[in-house]
Amino acid sequence: MRSVVMIKQVPDTYGPVELDSLTGLLDRSSGEQVFDETTERALEVALQQKEIHGGEVVVLTMGPAQAIDALRKALAMGADSGVHILDDDLAGSDAARTSEILAAALRRIGFDLALAGDRSTDGQGGVIPAMVAERLGVAQATYLASLSTDGLSLTGERVTESGVQTLRAALPSVVSVTEKIAEPRYPNFRGIMKAKKKPVDVWSVADLRVQGVAPVGSRIGSVAERPARQAGVRIIDDGTAGRQLAQFLSTSGLV
Repeated sequence: MRSVVMIKQVPDTYGPVELDSLTGLLDRSSGEQVFDETTERALEVALQQKEIHGGEVVVLTMGPAQAIDALRKALAMGADSGVHILDDDLAGSDAARTSEILAAALRRIGFDLALAGDRSTDGQGGVIPAMVAERLGVAQATYLASLSTDGLSLTGERVTESGVQTLRAALPSVVSVTEKIAEPRYPNFRGIMKAKKKPVDVWSVADLRVQGVAPVGSRIGSVAERPARQAGVRIIDDGTAGRQLAQFLSTSGLV
């Protein structure tokens, strides 16, 4: 069974995050870039399925040159090979363009199970896995908190506010997982050394022969810094607190 894990390098959640004032895009040089936490968990699931059923695990990322660091960590964790989609024309790609490129890469690689995190910590869109599945015309099983496969189909559980849903689908399928699914393993020294010899293919848009993709994605028209927090309105109950609160809500357009 071949599993392909779509991974992403993102700014450290606990570090500074800034936008480029000229392009409106995320400034990826403003802080440390790390392997997205939820996609680490998706990789762990793929590695566990490989231990049960055999096969191989391929990690796929689309990003700038520095995204190779996330690929190398994934290889050190146990993935067999990597694919890096690297092309300056992809900078600032929106969800539609990203899903088109990832779907084209998955077609070229071939897969039984394609996995991703339910959302990345930088964009928080949560739509890429479903869009990729739609473009490929395969089943999608999203927001899974557990997953098992038998080599021909998958079974997973999705936790909702009203209960737990059980999903089943035939392979090939695209899966997204939540942070509850598995605790990712740490790369050991042996894995780090072996990762240096594992193959990583670098593909451009031309290599993927994508048809019908616009040369640019969505454009940001303007960007402004978030205003500084201001002190709130303090209401002291002197017998008129109810009227003061109603007046505040009314003037703020909240009622």
